[in-house]
This record gives sequence, C-alpha cells and structure tokens, in this order.
Amino acid sequence: MKVLVFDIGGTSIKHGICVDNQLSSVKETPTDARKGARHVMETVISLIRDISVRYDAIGISTAGQVNAATGSIIYANQNIPGYTGTQIRQELENLFHVPVMVENDVNAAAMGEAIYGAGKAFDSFLMLTYGTGVGGAVVSRKQIFHGSSYSASEFGAIITHSDARLSGKDYFDGCYEKYASTTALVKQAMEYNPTLDNGKKIFASLTDSRVMEILDRWIDEIMLGLATLTHIYNPSCIILGGGVMVQPLIQEKIEAKKNRFIMPSFAHVQLIPAALGNSAGLLGANYLAVEYASITVHK
Repeated sequence: MKVLVFDIGGTSIKHGICVDNQLSSVKETPTDARKGARHVMETVISLIRDISVRYDAIGISTAGQVNAATGSIIYANQNIPGYTGTQIRQELENLFHVPVMVENDVNAAAMGEAIYGAGKAFDSFLMLTYGTGVGGAVVSRKQIFHGSSYSASEFGAIITHSDARLSGKDYFDGCYEKYASTTALVKQAMEYNPTLDNGKKIFASLTDSRVMEILDRWIDEIMLGLATLTHIYNPSCIILGGGVMVQPLIQEKIEAKKNRFIMPSFAHVQLIPAALGNSAGLLGANYLAVEYASITVHK
C-alpha cells in the first residue's frame, strides 16, 4: 500500500511517501502557523496536489487534540490560530477521494515507536515528548488509549508544584511542562546567561558548573513526572522523545536518579530513548492510515 504521510507542527510540515511501510521522499515546508488554520490546510492541500504518483490513503499526524474517530481538531492553542474545529478528514477525503486518518502528533509518534521503533518489544508502554511543552501517549496492546473524549495523556498537565498551581490562574501553572519541558530548561539557563537560548548552546556549556547544576535540577523535574506515571501505570517501559533526549548525558542522569525517585518494586520499568527521531510521527501516521483504509475498504 502507498500512503502519503504528513506531520503538521507549529514550525514545519513534514511529508513523505510510505510504500509498504518504507518511508521515502521526506520533505519539510514551513508551517507559517501564525497565518492560521486555513493557510495550514491550503499548504497541505497544495503539497498533496503536487504529488504525481498514485496513492491509496493519507495519514496525518498533527499538533492539537484530535478526535481520531472523525479526523477533526477538538482543541488547539494559539500556536495555530483558528485550528480548533478544523475538519481535516472531511475536507481531504472530499477533495482527494481516498481514506484519510488523522491523529495527534504524540499519539502518532507513539504508534511509530510501537510498530517500528523503541516500543516494538513491548505490548504496552507510555511515551513522553519533551519540547516546547510535554506531550504524552499511552499505548495499550499496540493501540492508542484515547480516554472518554480523545484527550487522554495530557501528561504535561500533571501538577508537580502545588503552591504554584493553587496561587496561579492558568491551568498549567504549577504543572509538569512548565518545569520539565525544553522550554523550561532554556528559560532557566537564560536567567543565568542570556546567550544560552537553545539546547545546543546549553549542552556545549556544560563545563560551566552552574550550567551543569541547572541541567541537573531540570532532570529532577523530569523525574517527578516519570515517577508519578511509573507508580500510577506500572508500565513495562516509558519511551522518552523530543530532540533533547538524544543527548546521552540525559539518559545517564535519568538512570542514575531512578532509584531515588521510583520505588524498588518498580525497578523493572525501563526508561528508554525514542528510536525514530523526526520520522516517528510520519511512520505512525502511515501505520494508522493503513489500518483505517483496510477497515474502510471492508465496510
């Protein structure tokens, strides 16, 4: 089966072609998200129209909370203005007359890891991604757990600092992603040295003991969430994604801190890095589109 796959993020739209689960022809286009949802959809439509080969289905991984049953956006923040309510599946199926599967980006990445990557050996696991915020997914028996309204696994909203939550006004005040995201790490580093405005610069400055201290404290914040999820779900493993997680030092520090934060009876739970990098969402979108297309054909 040949599937067109897209990964719609706030910064870029990645797209490629999967032929019998082999990803190729991956390209990246600026999202220009500030121009709003209509511009994003027109960009995707234009990219599809530019593809000359015949295809059997379209798989979409996208930012925002997604109703996977209808292929629509339940809620999206102002990173893509007006995206809430966008009927992606309906519009694309009407235009291109092939099955279209739409899934949240972290859920799609988790399915990519489940089928092709770090989660292949596990029937069930959790996945978290660390970037601008903290995203989450639960894979149970090689399927995404969506919750009652397709909004499960908002792990970034775990309350880790109760005083900040009780005194705050925003739903994310005192929550995990305010302290454990890459954004939080950069913010803390810039308070010490304003030139440390991205992860690469921070990791290039670890000979500075103060920067190492900031990193170490940030990993403590990561562990607070991982310990909570480990003790609630008792998973076989938790897969850790996001660009910053490719740093071997982070994995070393997480493993070193594990016994301090997690009960001995949960010591078997593996905390492992994602394997597929930026391809995870595209590969997950492929797998889900193939599944959806097979159901649609047999209706």
